[in-house]
Amino acid sequence: MSATRIAVLGCGRIGRVHADSVAINERAELAWVFDPVEAAAKDVGGRYGAAWTTDVDRIFGDDLVDAVIVASPTPTHIDLLTRAVRAGKTVLCEKPIDLDIARVDACRGDLGDLVERVMLGFNRRFDPSFAEVRARVGDGEIGALEQLTIISRDPAPPPAEYVAVSGGLFRDMMIHDLDLARFFLGEIESVSALGANLVSDDIRAAGDVDGAVVALRGVGGQLATITNSRRCAYGYDQRLEAFGALGALDVANQRATSVSFSGVDRTGAAGRVHDFFLDRYTPAYRAELDAFITMTRTGEPASPGFEDGRAALLLADAAAESLRTDEVVRLAT
Repeated sequence: MSATRIAVLGCGRIGRVHADSVAINERAELAWVFDPVEAAAKDVGGRYGAAWTTDVDRIFGDDLVDAVIVASPTPTHIDLLTRAVRAGKTVLCEKPIDLDIARVDACRGDLGDLVERVMLGFNRRFDPSFAEVRARVGDGEIGALEQLTIISRDPAPPPAEYVAVSGGLFRDMMIHDLDLARFFLGEIESVSALGANLVSDDIRAAGDVDGAVVALRGVGGQLATITNSRRCAYGYDQRLEAFGALGALDVANQRATSVSFSGVDRTGAAGRVHDFFLDRYTPAYRAELDAFITMTRTGEPASPGFEDGRAALLLADAAAESLRTDEVVRLAT
């Protein structure tokens, strides 16, 4: 079968991640890259030998393009994904779909069945360790899942200019963990959030929190806790535990090597955990792309899909409401 021809929309940091994944995938061809900034589009196109443009209509009008990855700023997502699917392309859209649930719902109504052609960029579902734990939970290895613990801490706060347009910690950072919680628990019936400002004056000034703990209850009674921080002295902290009647499955932090040292003053001393999301999640991005290519070729509905993106945003909104009101927020199920 010929390579799936993919265009990447947006040549910033995450767009470059996707362009690199496409370029090394034997089942894909990076056909186009787009960015309104000519220098960025030209740089990424030149690096991977792809056509580049500052006019996205050239991509939508190219019948040889099979699929599009939307890696542009969040306010552009709905417009670009809508135009792409109406042009006959499948779409992999970075999270979130939008910061406004009303706009997300309007988009869903506008697209109808075409939303099944939109895959959401929740790459952590494709992380080999998380995916293995989820599969083993599904196989009943730990019995019925009772508790899920997710810890996600960034090495350092993002720039103030990013924070100002990010939509806040829940919609920007925790949304990955909220989707991961749904991936394990299924639908969520209630959300309770605590937040703090202990890290960044810039984040406080933007009206956001820089640390949060969120408790979730699944419709089956399972509990999940998510801990986020915008600062972590020892690197990119990414851990998970699934606990059930028969035991627990854990995902520990990953390091560049598994070497440790023991001596007279230290025992089991190991190297620093990964300090960047790409170091930790490159395999997940590669597996996500492979699933997207398969979806494009088979015509099967996207997974995670548009509805998963909407559900994660609803949870993020519920967490923000709980923080504001200091009350448990109950969701319609």
